[in-house]
Amino acid sequence: MSKYSQITEYLEHFLDNEVRKTGIQKVVIGLSGGLDSAVVAVLAHRVFKDDLLCIKMPSQYSSKNSLDDADELCRDFGLKKELASIEPMLKAYEKMNPDMNNLRRGNFSSRMRMSTLFDISARENALVLGTSNKSELMLGYGTLYGDLASAINPIGDLYKSEVFELAEYLGVSSCIIKKPPSADLFEGQSDEADLGYTYEQLDFVLKQYVEERLTKQEILKSGCNEKMLDMIIERIFRNHFKRKMPLIAKLTSRTINHDFNYPRDIRL
Repeated sequence: MSKYSQITEYLEHFLDNEVRKTGIQKVVIGLSGGLDSAVVAVLAHRVFKDDLLCIKMPSQYSSKNSLDDADELCRDFGLKKELASIEPMLKAYEKMNPDMNNLRRGNFSSRMRMSTLFDISARENALVLGTSNKSELMLGYGTLYGDLASAINPIGDLYKSEVFELAEYLGVSSCIIKKPPSADLFEGQSDEADLGYTYEQLDFVLKQYVEERLTKQEILKSGCNEKMLDMIIERIFRNHFKRKMPLIAKLTSRTINHDFNYPRDIRL
């Protein structure tokens, strides 16, 4: 059995078990036309079939290519889809805030999409599936309460380079696999341009620092660019708050997330 055959089988069991133990039978996902959401959609469809609903949420800045790629994926795999544009909300907020820069615009767009997705999940009695990969989570490359929000995330322990390989195994459309990664938050936005390095370069270092627990000096011996390494380490620690639940000040003998800790699926 190949590596990605095993990973696929495990993630299918993970999704089936973690969703159905809540008593909910349906899932929803934001489908951007990008790699990560495509992989999660294909995985989820293998488990939930027509109980998966894919939501396209373009803005006025979304590229037509992304929408076309999302449509192609839905045709290839028979995915149920729905269009819920955030353009009216974004335009209204931009009108009230004409000084918005691309960072604010991107964060607001991401949060509007997640608000829309969670509202649809309430309508459908479904759980929201997350699409953030491990590279993004470690580097804090995501919007808190935006694309980082979800009920269950099946790919959060896969680096971006591994998601590419899993996409190949799953038969995701080549147009999605081959295009430059982008959150499509504003015109011309590129993940790798934002980060300053390719995911292949970043993952090579992240795996050494996170998985192998090598020191900075040990990693530098492998020929790593020191500027990139410093950026990675700084981002990992600066963005740790994005990977944690909100910190609660301890005032009593039993405080949530301090010493009142139970598994999320505990029952009476």
